[in-house]
Amino acid sequence: MLVTLNEVLKDAKKKKYAVGLFNTVNLEMAKGVIAAAEEAQSPVIIGTAEVLLPFSSLEELAPMLVPLAKKASVPVVLHFDHGLTKDRVHKAIALGFSSVMYDCSTLSYDMNVKEVAQMVKFAHDHGISVEAELGHVGANSNSAEGSGEGDKSIYTDPMEAKIFAEATEVDALAVAIGTAHGAYKSKPKLDFDRLAEIASIVKTPLVLHGGSGLSDEDFRHAIANGISKVNIFTDINNASAQTAHDYFESGLGMTDLMPNITEAVKQATLKKMRVFGSPGHADGYKEYVIQNAVERILHAVNK
Repeated sequence: MLVTLNEVLKDAKKKKYAVGLFNTVNLEMAKGVIAAAEEAQSPVIIGTAEVLLPFSSLEELAPMLVPLAKKASVPVVLHFDHGLTKDRVHKAIALGFSSVMYDCSTLSYDMNVKEVAQMVKFAHDHGISVEAELGHVGANSNSAEGSGEGDKSIYTDPMEAKIFAEATEVDALAVAIGTAHGAYKSKPKLDFDRLAEIASIVKTPLVLHGGSGLSDEDFRHAIANGISKVNIFTDINNASAQTAHDYFESGLGMTDLMPNITEAVKQATLKKMRVFGSPGHADGYKEYVIQNAVERILHAVNK
């Protein structure tokens, strides 16, 4: 079933697990991720990012991903990650994505607030959830997931995060605590104390970008200290390529490789879901739906 971030992240925040975003640039990856979610009975987020569009455009991906999400037996958020331009974010909404990230993290704080608040109003009017970023998650040299200079992050200020979340009414907030997009050259040093402080004063679900390459212990610490959504691409992207390499031999075609690639993505996704603690939480969205329906009824009665 196709849902927004609100249906899956509120339960994750309440019960202290995280939902994974697995960016999927082709059919094999998408089928593998959704198969993992269905086997684990886990909510899941699939999608793509603006920097990945040269490999598969929004117009190519949406007609494939929207039906896959709708027919899935578990909640699936279709998310456009790291949208850098209004036109692309609006295009994703028009094509059926249920969630978008408008990444203005390289702008000044005031401009970030202004731009994101405007996008939130537009998206909410269309029933779409919005993620933003405060601070800036850097990028390793081989990153295909985000932008930045080297592996440097501009760390998120806790009090600014609180004010930002309240001013923009954003549905999810990505924070910078020392991660970077892409594969790490050395072990990152994560500021869990900063994360815990942010989580203690910000009601909005928090997001960890630059997840590929972190240790299971890092993930568990991040989730215990307030992370409700984790972004993954490099791990399943590499699993796809490695499997194509390992199973190829002369005379084989793509159709011979596709089932193995899908299975490899499924197994890599399942591994991450178990670390995130999301298996078994596919029904968590129901509490949000009921609560939201009650709030709408009360609002109508009190008008």
